[in-house]
Amino acid sequence: MLCMKLENYIADLLYRYDCVIVPNFGGFIANAKSAQVKNNVFTPPFKQISFNSLLVDNDGLLANYIASCDKMPYKTAVNYIEFEVQNWIDKLLTEELELEGIGTLYSVHDTIHFEPSNKTNYLTASFGLDAVVANQIEKQKQELVAKNEGLQIIDKVDSKPVYTLDKKKSNRSNILKYAAIFLLGSTVIGFGAKQYAVKQNNAIQLANSVEQQKNTEAKIQQATFVIDTPLPTINIEASVATPKHYFVIAGAFRDENNALKKVNELKAKGFQAEIVGKNKFNLTQVAFSGFTDLEQANNALQNIKKNVLKDAWLLVKE
Repeated sequence: MLCMKLENYIADLLYRYDCVIVPNFGGFIANAKSAQVKNNVFTPPFKQISFNSLLVDNDGLLANYIASCDKMPYKTAVNYIEFEVQNWIDKLLTEELELEGIGTLYSVHDTIHFEPSNKTNYLTASFGLDAVVANQIEKQKQELVAKNEGLQIIDKVDSKPVYTLDKKKSNRSNILKYAAIFLLGSTVIGFGAKQYAVKQNNAIQLANSVEQQKNTEAKIQQATFVIDTPLPTINIEASVATPKHYFVIAGAFRDENNALKKVNELKAKGFQAEIVGKNKFNLTQVAFSGFTDLEQANNALQNIKKNVLKDAWLLVKE
């Protein structure tokens, strides 16, 4: 029994492949695009999805993936695709066909047109990155500078904030100003008849401070060396495991018992297999191995696809 719509399988493959062909219908092509700036909006790198109605030959990618996910014969997966494609074609005769997370297809004069949804970024390198508005950055910067300088917003003119000095920091500044004036006045007064008395008093205070410091140091030294038998030193080695963010996926299972069997099977073959949670379709995912480094994960993925399972793919987790 299938657990997903056909477009969900296509969306999964677009994360890992640049072209996904739907036999007898067309191919969805993912082209990597660099970061862009438009209307003060910074967009991270992404995959732009397009549609080519000439790519109709079955390359086996989509059918094999469906068969692997749902543990069914390859022929059954092909029949399922043919059934769904016929439903798509029938719907396009009278209305638009919306594919969740991919885009919208519509027919004009027997020609299929495609508009990508742009709601999903299929470029795994940009996972977790959102578009950023430039004026938000400038606003946050101004507010941070104002906060550091002790300013607070009291009004807005033409959508721009008007600042005033924070009362607390203003009072503190006034206190420091008056203290400085007081010290300056005291100094001026001291340059007169009281200058000698002030210097003599300062000298006495300094001598007392020095004597008090010597006494304190002597007590500290005595307290430090009265322990004849100190406690043994205990060395504790603390190690923090580096979290794994990259996993080479071997398969996804509806039955957790099958997932555990797959883990044991892979461990028997020498892999550090593990379960890495469930995907959005509530399937338990099993990984050949997990990695902390993206380059190591990609190298392992290529080796596994070449020698063990060509449908293996890379999962990136935060």
